Amino acid sequence: MAVDRERISALVLELLEAIGEDPDRPGLRLTPQRVADSYAEFYAGIDQDPAAPLAHTISVSRGPAPDTLPSGAVMLRDIHFRSVCEHHLLLFRGKAHIAYLPGEKVVGLGALPKVVDILAARPQVQERLGEQIADTIDGALDPRGVLVVLEASHGCVTMRGERQREASTVTIAARGELSEPAARAELIALLATGRE
Repeated sequence: MAVDRERISALVLELLEAIGEDPDRPGLRLTPQRVADSYAEFYAGIDQDPAAPLAHTISVSRGPAPDTLPSGAVMLRDIHFRSVCEHHLLLFRGKAHIAYLPGEKVVGLGALPKVVDILAARPQVQERLGEQIADTIDGALDPRGVLVVLEASHGCVTMRGERQREASTVTIAARGELSEPAARAELIALLATGRE
């Protein structure tokens, strides 16, 4: 089901009236359509399969001699994302760091940000987003372990209530061999390498 832009536009017009604004004034005349267009982008992941980008795998055991199996993790840091908090419909944004211990197959590194983008493009909470990313990678690649660390700044914290402008939230989701804190300690340390 695609986002109903016409309905969103009508509802935004009603919302502007409900807060006491004049939706016909020049600065607001195009706002309902602009919001509808934004929502179509923000929620584009609702009907998408997050595992689809992981469908094309690469065998790591078969290839140029000698055949081998991977022993270490594959890590992609600093995947920028943005999502919308389902509680207040305010943006949250940050970085995802993904690591996995390959089994027999890996994917092109460009597939991992696509998984993040699809799952972030729906009403979310950060905790669930990390778990869904981990579940998607775990289910599609059958790795020995998965680690997803998300660090994000939330509009509901920075712009309302106590307005903690510098506050950020860090969540961790882990599967398989990386479920144990001791097993993922090296990867967590790598996330901090080269940062101030």
